[in-house]
Amino acid sequence: MRSGNQGNPVLDIRSLSAAYGEVTALDRVSISVNRGEILGLIGPNGAGKSTLIRVVSGILKAKAGEVLLNKQNITSYTPSQRARVLAVVPQARQLGGAFSVEQAVLLGRTAYLGFLGKPSKLDLEKTYWAMEQTEVTHLSERKLAEISGGEQQRVLLARALAQDTPVLLLDEPTNHLDLKYQVNLLTLLKSLVNKQNLTVLMAMHDLNQVSGTADRVALLVDGCLHSIGKPEEVLTPENINETYQTKVESFNHPRTGKHYIFPMM
Repeated sequence: MRSGNQGNPVLDIRSLSAAYGEVTALDRVSISVNRGEILGLIGPNGAGKSTLIRVVSGILKAKAGEVLLNKQNITSYTPSQRARVLAVVPQARQLGGAFSVEQAVLLGRTAYLGFLGKPSKLDLEKTYWAMEQTEVTHLSERKLAEISGGEQQRVLLARALAQDTPVLLLDEPTNHLDLKYQVNLLTLLKSLVNKQNLTVLMAMHDLNQVSGTADRVALLVDGCLHSIGKPEEVLTPENINETYQTKVESFNHPRTGKHYIFPMM
């Protein structure tokens, strides 16, 4: 269960290592994600989840190993080429600035704009569609600095959806969202994966949300891949107790059959 490689993956992470100065953040991690699959990244704080997203997205340079996207090393893509195949939803920060919500979402179309940078009809259609899907259309004229953290998180998702890429990377996408929008976001994500055959790598803290959403789960601990497999194979009481130092019990939902855990108080 320790090997994440299988079949003919769209995203293939091979023996990836990364560091911040002298501090190792990832140590020879190998994970693959197939077309039409959601792979959830979990692990305690400092496990390397966000670092893995940063390396795969090209923000952070790997110390060793490689990331292949459609069998091509991610470092060989130009920024424009990468933006057409891979979109990133980072953790929401206070975005600030003078951009309106609509302008921020339209930035997702940057790689498609012509020489003059004027959006086409298709660019606008993709932008408005993404805003509708993430329920931020009513905020279109508001400035980013004027909306809440949860609303900003939905704008970041809309911007990524507007890119219209076959691969999505999400780093804690439900942060700052209330329960309604957490459910809506994850439901939307599963629907898009099914309809458009997307490839998704998603880092999350909520283990039950991961179990209910992801096809497979990769557990990182101290920058290393501890285990990978179906949710019920990874989210075991033994694994959670060992890696999170928390005792839990597990059960399968009687209606959906999904695997869930709850802490023993």
